Amino acid sequence: MMAGRRKRKACPVALCIVLCMAFLFSACARRIDVEPGDEFIFCLNGERTGLVRVRFELSDGETQEQVDEVLEELRKPSEDIHYTPPIPEGVPIKGTTINYAVATVDFGKEYGELPSLEEKLVRAAVVQSLLQIPEISGVSFTVEGESLKDTDGSKIGVMNENDFVQNYGGMLSSYEETTLTLYFTDESGEMLVARNVKVRYNSNVSREKLIVEKLVNGPGKGSGAYATINPTATLLSVTVKDDTCYVNFDKEFLSGVDEVKPETVIYSIVNSLIAGSSVSKVQITVNGEKSVKYMEAVDLSQPLEWDGSLIKNEED
Repeated sequence: MMAGRRKRKACPVALCIVLCMAFLFSACARRIDVEPGDEFIFCLNGERTGLVRVRFELSDGETQEQVDEVLEELRKPSEDIHYTPPIPEGVPIKGTTINYAVATVDFGKEYGELPSLEEKLVRAAVVQSLLQIPEISGVSFTVEGESLKDTDGSKIGVMNENDFVQNYGGMLSSYEETTLTLYFTDESGEMLVARNVKVRYNSNVSREKLIVEKLVNGPGKGSGAYATINPTATLLSVTVKDDTCYVNFDKEFLSGVDEVKPETVIYSIVNSLIAGSSVSKVQITVNGEKSVKYMEAVDLSQPLEWDGSLIKNEED
């Protein structure tokens, strides 16, 4: 009888333990169990080999406050074994600024000491988390005020969601090779000439952004072709929606290139993107504004389509 009573007394205790364990388990899993419509940020998985989505609700504050709020969360230690904060404890954030919907995060010199793979993961998590803020369309990194550079020494510049593959839980990126057909200008500055350019690129970079970056860099020496885009212009973002590519430059883009016809500049971008990707239209903006007339000659207020009339037949 006593044994029976002990057994009956033990049952509520055991049930309480089971319920507590169930509660703790559900609490641990809750933040990484992101449902459609949930707000979230990106953290690293427990092994720090890939990204995971973590539930996080933004406050209703100003955009600068939201940026600081997200970055603070990305540094906060996790009590959950399923994810870790992407920004390591020993990497300080020196400051943040917002300019034309682009958030710039300035890290301390310790950021430059991160191992290559970890740095790519940190970068992907921070950029994609900040892009969850409605008023942010691009993110750039600096280290002690200097633009972040890739392993080849090139400035990385402004990043957006097209710069990262959706690779949750796994490792990021590899390098690939491809050949792009790019349209530069001939010696007269009036006609476009096609050049096939072999490039090696990070697979996390969208093809559209790669095309525009290579146009900004200009053709190789001895190619018989000439640059069409002002080299002081900054490419703020490249995004694709439906069949249209949206290319956003800063105001330096409007300065043009000496002795190059305005139509040649614009259609070097339009034709290169349409020839080299799946888009059929290109919308060029300046600091996010569409109501622009390039060099008082080309209306940029609407998306532009392919124009083969400017392409020179070099076989003639």
